[in-house]
Parts: sequence; structure tokens; C-alpha cells
Amino acid sequence: MNALHHPDAVADLRRDIHTTLLPGFAGTTAPEWLLARLRDGLGGVCVFGPNIVDAEQLRALNATLREANPLAVVAIDEEGGDVTRLFYDRGAPYPGNAVLGRLDETELTERVAREVGVALAATGCTVTFAPDIDVNSNPDNPVIGVRSFGADPDLVARHTAAWVTGVQSTGVAASAKHFPGHGDTATDSHLALPVVDVSLETLRERELVPFRAAIASGTRTIMTSHILLPQLDAENPATLSSRILQGLLRGELGFEGVIVTDALDMKGASGVHGIPEAAVLALAAGCDLLCIGSDNTDAQLDEIVDAVEAAVAAGRLPAERIREAADRVRSLSADAPAVPPAVAEVEPQHDAEELAALAASFEVSDAARTRLASASRIGTVVRIDTVANIAVGVAPWGPFASGLVDGTPDWFGTAVRVADGAPLDGIAELAGPVLVVGKDLHRHPFAVEAIDRLRAARDDVVTVDMGWPSNDRAYADVSTFGASRLIGSALLAFVGAALAGETVDVA
Repeated sequence: MNALHHPDAVADLRRDIHTTLLPGFAGTTAPEWLLARLRDGLGGVCVFGPNIVDAEQLRALNATLREANPLAVVAIDEEGGDVTRLFYDRGAPYPGNAVLGRLDETELTERVAREVGVALAATGCTVTFAPDIDVNSNPDNPVIGVRSFGADPDLVARHTAAWVTGVQSTGVAASAKHFPGHGDTATDSHLALPVVDVSLETLRERELVPFRAAIASGTRTIMTSHILLPQLDAENPATLSSRILQGLLRGELGFEGVIVTDALDMKGASGVHGIPEAAVLALAAGCDLLCIGSDNTDAQLDEIVDAVEAAVAAGRLPAERIREAADRVRSLSADAPAVPPAVAEVEPQHDAEELAALAASFEVSDAARTRLASASRIGTVVRIDTVANIAVGVAPWGPFASGLVDGTPDWFGTAVRVADGAPLDGIAELAGPVLVVGKDLHRHPFAVEAIDRLRAARDDVVTVDMGWPSNDRAYADVSTFGASRLIGSALLAFVGAALAGETVDVA
């Protein structure tokens, strides 16, 4: 009997295949099919915002998951900024990477990352898919932006090292992403396949600098990107490219930890092949842990396992590659902190001095300073709702998130919402001054049109961009470089101080 066909070998292979898979699921309790697969060796689970009610519910859920498989990875996208899952209902109480990069205090970055790790360990999570260490060289990037520490490779590298060190000091594993760099894209890989047509030398001088720092700092995992780099591999996106993962990441950079894919349900990975075949190709390329996506099902996992088994039987994928990947995944959570019996406080508190320090990272035009200083309150707040990318989702953001938790200040005027397809009417009649608040305003034609019409009709408009502004700052009188709830609180404190005539120290 062929060794691969021996019943024990077949069972071992199937268990190893399960160990490479990291699905999501629907609901706030673990379905029985998921628990059964965990008992059969499933590598773990990725939890998303809709899976979470509060910290105690997440702790109880994770206790159930890890009881079914003590070596299970429980992963979460908690970047400490606009992308949050633990605080998906109210926005994150952390500043976010771009603000940390602008402040450029690595001790602060390490402390914030440690706070994130403490909160995740308190709820039983073992891996955070963070930090985002992409060098955001393209201001029109639709998916990275303020998730990045900045546009300078050396700055990004030193904050990468601080973030990895801080979060892993709590026992929670970091996942530096998105290899080999998603910062120079103008396409969202959730929706299509971005192309970054740069040379290996350019990558070495720019994108790879933070990844070298992450590896030197001991990051336990690195997440791949679904982007095509034709000068390295003209056929396969990074997630499916052995040249990029084995040749560059393992070979040149010397990374020995777990390579995890970005979600395979994203079009950049599976738009051509479908998820089962993308899983086969990712494993063959050198990935160890396959993030499948969210709201996955038992039937989907059957299709993936069957496809991988068939690839092994056909000689397309060595069983040894599966075993190697599974061994790495099992070692990832072997020393993870135990799930605590109850949740301690997971949200850090911030005083007025800390909010002022965060506001010091804002860019503010002279016109904005003058208009705010000459008023005693804001007459109208125009909230511009642009469609958030899938990574950010629908978590509350900016001052609207902080208003949900702490209420809005007395000077906060009538709120008006503007969205694509819903033009702003009655511009001349709006109580002034008018504060326009949105994210990445220059990238959205309807937002640009609304601001242009406001500015043409009146001279008391102040625009606040809480995303990554254009280089010319044309639609950003105030740039906050982040829209977490904490930065929303800092914005409210800044505007309140400016209205009160106080000197505000900002860029």
C-alpha cells in the first residue's frame, strides 16, 4: 500500500490540512460544525466585528474555541485605529498608525501596541493581524492610507519595530502586513487585483525596509498581499507566488515564522481561481495559514479540504509542504496566554492633556485657525459619509463615534449628513460657521462637489479630513490622519479650544 494511502497517513494529512485553515463564521456563538472541526485539528478562527457583542462575550466565545482545540489560533484585525474589531460598536480608543507616525515617538507607539495586546489577551485572542507596515507612498491609496505609519520607509520601520515589540510583550502574536507592500496601490484588493509595477531594487529601498525591521523585532507572523508585482512574478499575486514568498521572504529576508494569507475571499486572490484552488496555490507558494474570510460555512471548508487533498494526490502539492505549514501553525499558539476567567477593563482612558498631545499631530491651515478663532460655536456640522473600504467596515468613526460614548459638546451645531447621491441642499441657509467632516475627501467626486458648492456660496467653511489628504491639501483645512474614536475626541477638544480662543499647538 502506498504510504500516502495508508489510513493513518490519510487521517494525518486531513488533520494537517485542517490546521492550515483559518475561517470566520456568522453569529456571536460558535456553531457546532466549527467546534467539531476545531476538535479535528482546525488551525483556528478569525473573529470579526459582527461576531462580538462586548469583551466578556468575546472572552467566553474564545474560551469555547480554545477548549475545542487548545492550539487554536484566535485571530482578530485589531490595528489600533480605523480598523478595529474589539471596539467595532463604538470605534477604537487608540490613535492609529498615521497619527503615531506623525508624532514619531516610538515609546508611545510601543505603549499603544502594548495596550492593544493587553486588551486582546484579556479576551482570549492569540494573534492580531497588525501592525500594518505598508509605506503609504500613494495618497490616493483606497485601502491603506491612515492604516500606515507614513510615507517614509525609515519612519515606518522604526514604528514597526516598536509596535511589534509592544504587542508581543503581552503574549499576543503580531502579524506584519501586507507583504511585500500594499502602499503604492490605487486599487482595493478586496475588489480587484492591484498591480505594482516596480523593480526589486525599489522594493528593497522602500517597501521591504519595514519588513526587515519587523523580522528583526521577532514578528511571529507576516501576512501576504493580493497584489501583482510583474517585475518579480508576472503571473501570480504575492499570496500565490513562490518567487515572492519562498525566494524573497524566506530566502532573502530570512523569515522563519508563520506566513498567513490575507483573506482568500478577496477578489485579488480568488477572483480568477475560486477559493479552493486559491488555497491550493497559496500552500504551494509557501503560505502556512490560510485566512478564508468571514461568514464561512462547513460546506466551504469541505470544498477547500477536498481540493487540497486532490492536489496532493495529483502530485501538485507535496504532503511535506502541508505538514511543514501545519507544524508552524501549531507552534504559534502553543505558548499563548491562557483565556482568563473573567475580563478586566480593556479600554484605556485618556485625559485632556493626552488629547491635546494627539491634536498636536494635526495639520491646520491659517484660514481654519482664523475662522474658528472668530466664532464661539459651530453652526452646522456637515458629515460626509463616503463608503468605507471592507477592512474598515461600518465601525463608528471620528467625532460621531466619540459623541456616541461621551456625548457632543455644547458648541457642536446641527448635524447634516451628505452621502453619494444625496446632494447638500439649502447651502446659503445653513447656520454658520460650517464644519465639514469626512475621510479621504479628495477621492470622492460627490464630496468634492459639496465642498466646492459650500465654498462658492460662503466664506465660513472649515473642512476636516480624517483620512489621508491629497498632497495639496485642497480639501483639508484640518487633517487629522485618522478617524478612530480617540482621534474624534481629540478633534472635538481641538475645535473647542480654538473656539474658546485658546492657543492650540498643531502643525
